[in-house]
Amino acid sequence: MTDHAALAATEATPDTFRTMMSGFPSGVCVVTTHGYDGAPRGMTCSAVCSVSLEPPTLLVCLRDGSPTLESIMKTGSFAVNLLHGRAQQVAELFASGDPERFDRTPWESAPGSGGPHLVRDAHTVADCDVVLTQSMGSHITVFGAARRITRRHAHPPLLYGLRQFRSWPAA
Repeated sequence: MTDHAALAATEATPDTFRTMMSGFPSGVCVVTTHGYDGAPRGMTCSAVCSVSLEPPTLLVCLRDGSPTLESIMKTGSFAVNLLHGRAQQVAELFASGDPERFDRTPWESAPGSGGPHLVRDAHTVADCDVVLTQSMGSHITVFGAARRITRRHAHPPLLYGLRQFRSWPAA
């Protein structure tokens, strides 16, 4: 057995936790839906995870109180737009809360979709139905049963880690 000393141990606080998680890169998506008024809603999200292959299920963690989450809870459906490496500006736009974000990027919403598809910026979109929600602290975990997957582009995915965006390297 090898003895390895820790470099440093500190109390788990919001800041130390944020720093720790920044060292765990993840893909970037924009979660979208429609409000009852028909208006599109959406926000950038890096907390996305596959849950099950059968049935195909994923989860997203969204800030409690966000208009996007509120609409998802009312409509029971959403779309997960997985962003490609050329879509950093859209990731930043949807993270900004800009009320005109849907006017500043192309999107479409086909009948039966869970939410708007970002046609230029998503490499793949999953249309999902809400099957379960769980509250934890400042966020709500939304489990979505994927009912349709649309492949849009072959570009490599956009990643976020160490508080920076990067594209997956070309093969």
